[in-house]
Amino acid sequence: MTTASASTSFTLSGFGDEVDPNPEVQAAVLLAIGAKHIEVRSAWGTNVSELSAEQLVELKAVLDAKGLKVSAVASPIGKVEVSLPVEHEVQRLRRIIEAAKTLDTKYIRIFSFYRAEGQSQEEIREDVMTRMAALAALAAEAGVVLLHENEKGIYGDTPERVLDIMKSVDSPSLRLAWDNANFVQVGVKPFTDGYAMLRPYLEYFQVKDALAGTGEVVPAGEGDGELKETVAALKADGYRGFASLEPHLASAHELGGFSGPVAFGSAARAFAGLAATNHIDLI
Repeated sequence: MTTASASTSFTLSGFGDEVDPNPEVQAAVLLAIGAKHIEVRSAWGTNVSELSAEQLVELKAVLDAKGLKVSAVASPIGKVEVSLPVEHEVQRLRRIIEAAKTLDTKYIRIFSFYRAEGQSQEEIREDVMTRMAALAALAAEAGVVLLHENEKGIYGDTPERVLDIMKSVDSPSLRLAWDNANFVQVGVKPFTDGYAMLRPYLEYFQVKDALAGTGEVVPAGEGDGELKETVAALKADGYRGFASLEPHLASAHELGGFSGPVAFGSAARAFAGLAATNHIDLI
């Protein structure tokens, strides 16, 4: 067997609330697709940023009983207008850090702020960097790692601006959650335009694909997100981290998306096929 075809592994996870609001159902479906991890964005219809301490303990107990660990907390931090005071998101992050510690994960997904209507991305750059640096400093103090997701419409939605954030903040407590579909939705060819540039900062892989013509989200490998090239390159680069399914196959909204158990299963099978082609075990 050649080195190129030797088997390696990614750790499979997925957004539980894409399956169902009930964490018991979330856990059952994640286990059914072979995952031992779950990404927590909401439970019982409540965003993780608003779950009480008691609810977080209850959620942890549900997941423990099923044998599932938490890969990341998918927070909404930074998915607000940059005009809000710096302390607004810093305070919210403090609460999310407590949630992450209760759920026993070091990873917290965040975003890099929206601009007001009529503002350019360049006009908000300095304010974005101030806020991202403050969030990264808090994360470093708390011993957690923030994962910036390249969401459509935020400052860091193109490879160049994501790189700008990483270089400007320059903190090991701020890394990337790479999302192919989101890049497609802003007119970027993810692998061609961004992979080599951003790979040094890539620490978490969100599995999502999309069609360039419409922006519609589709199963991995069925869109224009260059998932095949990305997965092959990650393997070649020695990536051993999480691959977290975020299918968005039924609907998408401001704070997330939904697929339901059947579509989530379809998304899992599509990615499993892509992984198998590249001799990647999903563990």
